[in-house]
Amino acid sequence: MQFSEFLQQIVNVKKMELPGEEYHLRMAPIQRLLELKRKAKEMETAKKAAVLCLFYPNEEGETYFILILRKTYKGVHSAQVGFPGGKIEEEDTSMEQTALRETEEEVGVPMKDVTVLKQLTEVYIPPSNFFVQPFMGISETTPHFVAQEDEVEALIEVPLSEFTAEAAKVTKTVSTSYAIDIEVPAFKLQGHIVWGATAMMLNEVREILKILA
Repeated sequence: MQFSEFLQQIVNVKKMELPGEEYHLRMAPIQRLLELKRKAKEMETAKKAAVLCLFYPNEEGETYFILILRKTYKGVHSAQVGFPGGKIEEEDTSMEQTALRETEEEVGVPMKDVTVLKQLTEVYIPPSNFFVQPFMGISETTPHFVAQEDEVEALIEVPLSEFTAEAAKVTKTVSTSYAIDIEVPAFKLQGHIVWGATAMMLNEVREILKILA
């Protein structure tokens, strides 16, 4: 899809009701997720983070969005594909600012070049005990991406046409902190398997795009 056409449609997302957790759970590895989320809210021990699903035109004017492959390190999100973003810092005035600041730090897109369209449905990530607030935004110009060297292994530019195709949805066998060798729904994008919390957030984005189409 040409970005000019996408831009005309996507502005309507501001007044949409969110598809919500139903579409998260369709990509969740286990149905215990809601119970874990409820307990985390009750205990008030979870940390907070924000991420950004950023749409933009490539050099040919086609609509893309950006994902990142994280570095390998000792942690639960090592070598995983996700959105640019990270935990809230003291200087951040809102979760939206966290998402924008982290996106600028991790992929080099200046905060001033991004228009945030919608706050999406919050996701709880049990292994790291984080509530993650996703946002949906656009850059009307083609970004000059610069990967943060110590955080980002690779930048993954995903065509909208690939993401919305039925072939993008796959299943993957994984081992989690809750189960060994279970099949989970996932997305296959640019040769990378995206599952877990990022897939859950992507599924809500996908449903929003379907409604707008």
